[in-house]
Amino acid sequence: MTAKRRLLELESTFPTIVCLCGSTKFWREFQEINLQETLKGKIVLSIANVASSDDELFAKLSLTERERITRSLDELHFRKIELSDEVFIVNKNSYIGDSTKRELEYAQSLGKKICWLEPPVNIP
Repeated sequence: MTAKRRLLELESTFPTIVCLCGSTKFWREFQEINLQETLKGKIVLSIANVASSDDELFAKLSLTERERITRSLDELHFRKIELSDEVFIVNKNSYIGDSTKRELEYAQSLGKKICWLEPPVNIP
């Protein structure tokens, strides 16, 4: 089998990659959606911490250190969006924070399919 043929074969059978985006305060919803999407046969890219919100996790850090970590995690999440075929917005109670809005806009600029936990309200 040629390398080109093998690549075409992989592309036709490779699972959809979905990136979950939303506020970390909805970490429980992230866990549930991760499982649901995995059971659909998708590869799920998600937030690193699914046991508490960022506010709880980084509460003891200085503001400077917290901002540095947040910027780093935001950039890493953009790379996950780039790798994904689709983005799933975890917008519980229609909540879309600034970070999630940036991720949504970035995904849209890349032409990614967008899925929602709840129907979007006043979203571009």
